[in-house]
Amino acid sequence: MTSLPDDVLACLAAHPDIELIDCMMPDICGLLRGKQLPISSLEKIYKTGMPLPTSTALMDSKGQLVDTIVEGPQDGDPDRLCHPVPGTFSFVPWAPRPTAQVLMSQHNKDGSIFIADPRAVLTKVLSRFEEVGLTPVVALELEFYLTEPDLPLRPAKTPNGWTAMTGAQATGFEDLYDFAPFMEAVYAACRAQNIPAEGLLSEYGPGQFEVNLTHVNNVITSCDHATLLKRVVKGVARRQGMVATFMAKPYSDCEGSGLHAHMSLVDRDGNNIFAGNLAGGWSPAFESAIAGMQATMAESMAIFAPNANSYRRFKPGSYVPLTPTWGPNHRAVSLRIPVCDAANMRFEHRVSGADANPYLMMAAVLAGVHHGLVNELTPGRMTPEGTVMGPQKATLPSRWYQALDVFEDGRVLKDYFGAQYHDYYLRCRRFEEGAVHSEVTERDLDWYWRAH
Repeated sequence: MTSLPDDVLACLAAHPDIELIDCMMPDICGLLRGKQLPISSLEKIYKTGMPLPTSTALMDSKGQLVDTIVEGPQDGDPDRLCHPVPGTFSFVPWAPRPTAQVLMSQHNKDGSIFIADPRAVLTKVLSRFEEVGLTPVVALELEFYLTEPDLPLRPAKTPNGWTAMTGAQATGFEDLYDFAPFMEAVYAACRAQNIPAEGLLSEYGPGQFEVNLTHVNNVITSCDHATLLKRVVKGVARRQGMVATFMAKPYSDCEGSGLHAHMSLVDRDGNNIFAGNLAGGWSPAFESAIAGMQATMAESMAIFAPNANSYRRFKPGSYVPLTPTWGPNHRAVSLRIPVCDAANMRFEHRVSGADANPYLMMAAVLAGVHHGLVNELTPGRMTPEGTVMGPQKATLPSRWYQALDVFEDGRVLKDYFGAQYHDYYLRCRRFEEGAVHSEVTERDLDWYWRAH
C-alpha cells in the first residue's frame, strides 16, 4: 500500500520509465540546490525526508560556504531533513535520462520549516495579510537572454540556421519563429510541470525574451512557478545547445533583464481592495500600498538587485527606474499602474532584476504593501500618463555596497523578515560583495596596468 500523493502516482503512471528524481530546494540566492536520487528512493523521500547540510540554504552564488555565518562553516554543518513541497512533483522533459523533479523545503528537528528557507521568509510575511483577511494575487514576468555556450558572450545562433535579425526587434515575430523549436519545447515543458506560462515575446535585446505567468492567488505557488520556469528555460536551452541566462545585465550595451510583479489584493469576499472611486479608479488602500513600497524601496534594493552585476542594469534613459516613482501606463516608473478597469486594479513592480530570488523579492514587495496599509501612508507625487521624463536623479542605492548599507540600517524589512534572516542575508551578500570587490579584473588591467 503506497503512501505517495495522487499527483506523484499520476506522474509515475504517465511516465513509468522514470529512473531519477531531482530533489531541489531554493537557496538564499534563489538558485536550486539538492540531490539527484534513484527512483527507488521515492517512498523514503515522502515518508522520512531527505537530509541536506544546513549550509545548503545559505551559500553564495558560486556555492561556497559563507564563513561569517555560524550555520555551516562554524557548527559542523549538520544535516536537516528536507520534505517534498506538495504538488511540485513532475516529469523533466529535457533530461537525458527519464527523470522527475520535486521541490523540497528544509525543516528543523521539531518539524517546523527552517528559517533560512526562502519559502519560510515569504510565509512569515504572508501571515500579516492572513491576520487581516487579505490575499495577494500575483503574476510574475521574467526576462532572459539566449546565448552561445562559450565566451566571449554572444547571442545564440538561430536553430533554423538563418542569419539572425539585427537590432533589438522588440515585440517582433521573426525571432519567435526563428527560435520556434525552443519556444515549443518551453511551452511543452511548462504544460508537463503545470507552470502557467501564458505569453512569450521578443524583448529589447538581441536574443532576449520575456515569459509571462498567469495570476494566481497563492504567492508562494507563484514564486515556485517562477523558480521552476527558470529551470525549464535553462534546461531546454541546454538540450538545444544554448545557454539561457537570467543575469541582470549580460551585455553592457543592451537592455538588462527584469523580474516584474503584477499584484492586486482581495478580501475574504473576493473583492479587490485596490479598486475604488479615486482618480484613475483606485482606492485609498491602493495609494497606501504604493506609499509603503516607496518607503521601503531603498532598503529593499539589496533584495531586488542582489549581485554585483545587478547594478549595471540601472542607468539613465532606460526602462529601469532609479527612484521610487509611480503612475499610470508609464514604463519608466518603479510602480506602474497597467491599463485595466477598476475591478482589476493592480500595480506592476518594475525594479527587480531577473537574478533576484523570487521568494525574497515578493516578501520585500509585500512587506512594503503591508507597511503602507497599516500605517495609512500617503504616496509621493504621481507621474501622469504621457509625462516626458528627463534624466532621473538616482535616489535609490545604485551600487551594491550602498544597497547593503541601507539594507543593514533599515528597520521595516528586519521586522517582516525577522532579525535572524535579515542578518543571514546581510552576511551572505556582504561576503560575496567583498569577494567580488577584491578580485582584479580584465577591466582593471585594461584601464590601469599601463596607465599608472
